[in-house]
Amino acid sequence: MDRLGAMETFVRVAELGSFNRAATQQGITPQAVSKAIRQLEKELGLRLFHRTTRRSTLTDEGKAFLARLRPGLESIHEAWSEAHEFTREQGGLIRIAAPPLVGKKILVDLIARYRAEHPAVEFELLLEDRYTDLVAAGIHLGFRAGHPPERQLVVRELFRLQLIVCAAPDYLRRHGIPERIEDLEQHACTGSRAPNSGRIEPWEFLEDGELRLRSVRAPFHTNDFEAETLAVTAGIGIGQIDSINTAALLREQRLVPLLCEHVSERHGVYLYYPPRAGQPLRVRRFIDYVLGAMRGGEAFRFRPGELEALQQRFRRTLKRGRG
Repeated sequence: MDRLGAMETFVRVAELGSFNRAATQQGITPQAVSKAIRQLEKELGLRLFHRTTRRSTLTDEGKAFLARLRPGLESIHEAWSEAHEFTREQGGLIRIAAPPLVGKKILVDLIARYRAEHPAVEFELLLEDRYTDLVAAGIHLGFRAGHPPERQLVVRELFRLQLIVCAAPDYLRRHGIPERIEDLEQHACTGSRAPNSGRIEPWEFLEDGELRLRSVRAPFHTNDFEAETLAVTAGIGIGQIDSINTAALLREQRLVPLLCEHVSERHGVYLYYPPRAGQPLRVRRFIDYVLGAMRGGEAFRFRPGELEALQQRFRRTLKRGRG
């Protein structure tokens, strides 16, 4: 016997005073209603209704059973509705704005892992370098590499972005390793053209605890960070590349870090969004996931001493090759 269904039917008959009307409301036949009540009475060992041709009224035992049963069924319905609403709120679309650097290198993989656990959530990822007004564009959350947004938003720093001077192993075998910043004048370098102003960005170094900007000779420059990374990896020259683009290449020894004591960490990677009040549950849960997965950015930056160790590994390889 479907015990819960029989109890639902019992409550409907008690409230409507009619087997026929209860059948109509539930979309079943009067015979099915009668059968459910008979089975329930048999299992309880109680007579629940006085039946006449016109009306069915509760017995004293039926009234007592109804009084105990109704609050429980109401709780079950409330729990079901809350769970259904919770599920509905978890699903749906999340719109994200991010610079191409962050979107391609970080977010696509992060979204793939999140959707494996939450398949009801859909994403729209809008990639552009300029700052996006989330409210005006109808976007739930944004990411930014550089300076934090200054609008009235919630801004969370995920990790500091490192600018690392590096080169391909073959380039260094052919041209040598620069030991000082001044040595870069004897090397071919790559440059980055700012997407907004169009000017060639100076390189920045930490020197004696202060951040200093220097222009370098750059026979190759581009307005695309990925293209510059590819150029350095191909051996065109030495580049100063962000740690998001270079982290995996450095750890795989496809690039070699240089001038490690002068790494700049002036910029950061930020998550920003309107105040969480009123946001859909699916957005709040994804924000929490991002903060847990990306806080510290260990996959996209280097701990103290790690870059020096990678450089020393290459020097040992170079020495063995010459020996």
